[in-house]
Amino acid sequence: MAQILNSRVLRSRVKSRNVTSPEKWLGYLLGPAGALLLNAVLATYLNVYYTDVLKLTTVWGGAFLVVFPIVSKVVDAITNVIMGYVIDRTRTSEGKARPWLLLSAPLLAITGILLFTVPGASQTVQIVWVMVSYNLFYSFAYTIFNMSHNLMVPLSTRDTTERGSLSVFNQIAAIMMSGILVALVFPMVIMPMIGVDKGRWIALMSVLSILALPLTLLEYYFTKERVTLENQEAGEPREIPFRAQLKAIFTDRYMMLIYAYFLIYTTGSCIKNISLVYFCNYVLGTYNDGITQTMISVIGGIPMGIGIFAVWPLAKKFGKRNVTLAGFVLYAVGGAVCWLFPTNMVIMLVGQFIKNIGGLPCAYVFMALFADVLDHMEWKTGFRSDGIAMSVYNIIAVAMVGICTGIFNGMLAGTGYVAPEIVNGVTVAAAQTEAVKGVITFGFVGLEVITGVILAVLLIFLNVEKDIERKQAQIRARREQ
Repeated sequence: MAQILNSRVLRSRVKSRNVTSPEKWLGYLLGPAGALLLNAVLATYLNVYYTDVLKLTTVWGGAFLVVFPIVSKVVDAITNVIMGYVIDRTRTSEGKARPWLLLSAPLLAITGILLFTVPGASQTVQIVWVMVSYNLFYSFAYTIFNMSHNLMVPLSTRDTTERGSLSVFNQIAAIMMSGILVALVFPMVIMPMIGVDKGRWIALMSVLSILALPLTLLEYYFTKERVTLENQEAGEPREIPFRAQLKAIFTDRYMMLIYAYFLIYTTGSCIKNISLVYFCNYVLGTYNDGITQTMISVIGGIPMGIGIFAVWPLAKKFGKRNVTLAGFVLYAVGGAVCWLFPTNMVIMLVGQFIKNIGGLPCAYVFMALFADVLDHMEWKTGFRSDGIAMSVYNIIAVAMVGICTGIFNGMLAGTGYVAPEIVNGVTVAAAQTEAVKGVITFGFVGLEVITGVILAVLLIFLNVEKDIERKQAQIRARREQ
């Protein structure tokens, strides 16, 4: 790979020692948008495709959609560790993480299409196709992309202001661009149009998968690993023993706290994301009415839009940890309002607005906080463990998606969820029991009340940023020596 990347055609278009505007807009906003949009659509609608289009809810007595996601995430966890190991041992003129963005671009397009082109054959063939395509995408293609993409903010610069700015731009791509399409356009226009028509699902997802290819290449060309290159120039040891890296990660208090924080947050948000469509279809509104999910998403999107301008100035003034902690208090309050009145549209919208204001700091500054922990560990140990640390982070992310999907599908099957049918060319939804509505409501609004309170308490102890600038100065002094 190192020889291939020496080609002038494949070199980064970013030459400046400091972060530039093209880098922000093309490398961190527009570039990741394709893969993040594809992933956001899959996070919200892939389970709907399995339950409503392929009708896999009753396979193996309801056990398939419970067991399969969990087992798949075990495979995903293993590939994340391997990928973290590989990244930390990658040495090229273009860095150690960025080169893998290049490889991920075509893989995302191919495997994204395979997820939906399930043949209309026997149930056994469909199950095998679902399992293989799911793991090709999540355990292989998206793991390669996600690991390298998430390391771009920590490895692009040590400057805390520039790092915070890149973190915000990075999250705009994830929250605003994909959020507008997934949360607004999909429920209002696309879902009523495609219903449970398999051919239309395949066409739509093929377009989104192919779109990810050129945009991911854009992210590759307009990013730069300044921290990695700085360490290479300073003669950093080529390889740190894997065991030493693991020990450094799992004996560091701040790293353990941020992993616990991410685990709890991911659990709540995963269940919420999976529950969203079902909640709008069966609890608050009617099936694919084009209004309910749009309203919930619009109110959620307004604070996210405001947050672009408000969060980072507040984080600079009061601290990333402090602003995030206060946000989770609002997060829990807003969620409680929704939980008390899940069928009242007006109250739900008020609660969602409060909740999403509270979620702003976490959404926009988390990666900058994670980068501070990585710098703290370098100061403490004398070496970087970016790849392995990110692999653990990604294991939490992907494992909880599988576990939460399995748990939610188990709750649906256990309470008697009935999938919709096509009658005379029209999608007709079945009436769901109160038990089904109850688990859906808890998944969408109840669980995050609990996680919000826990996270606010946990963040009291995550004060890594209080002396991070001093530690960064000492790291630079070591490099100069």
